[in-house]
Amino acid sequence: MRNTKAYRSLPFNPNLRDRAKELRKAGNLCEVLLWQQLHKKKFRGYDFDRQKIIGNYIVDFYCLDCNVVIEIDGSSHDYKAEYDEERDKYLESLGLVVIHVRAKDVLGNLGGVMEMLYEHPALMNHPGVSRALPEKGNKQEGQNARLQCANHIQPRQNQAPYVSPQERPLQRTQ
Repeated sequence: MRNTKAYRSLPFNPNLRDRAKELRKAGNLCEVLLWQQLHKKKFRGYDFDRQKIIGNYIVDFYCLDCNVVIEIDGSSHDYKAEYDEERDKYLESLGLVVIHVRAKDVLGNLGGVMEMLYEHPALMNHPGVSRALPEKGNKQEGQNARLQCANHIQPRQNQAPYVSPQERPLQRTQ
């Protein structure tokens, strides 16, 4: 069950409702691919929203369970470094952790992106949430931890799409 009071405590610009709805319908390929891994609590049982309005910004993905924003950085971000930095500072001032993932990593190495998210300190150790993967070398970092996916993910040849442990078929013994 969603904590409605906490969910609604974030600043919200109602003038952005139509734009957020348009973005959800537009279906950017990178966002759709990552959304398939995150929605319906497929990722560690977390409840994610897509194209969530926070203040005067629309973020790609927001998780109330752990106060995390995931942004996919594609070509639209190439000339918006100042805007992105300003947005990140604002979101962090609200106590949110912003994780940036490059669009080309989502397209070329979705499994690696999901592994990085499973191991990210901001997405671990929350009460009532399943811990599907072992926590190797988990060091809890500060609230303003920011991780650039590009610095941590190496492309892999012929990699199969990531399947979370909850979605893996059961193995039958004979």
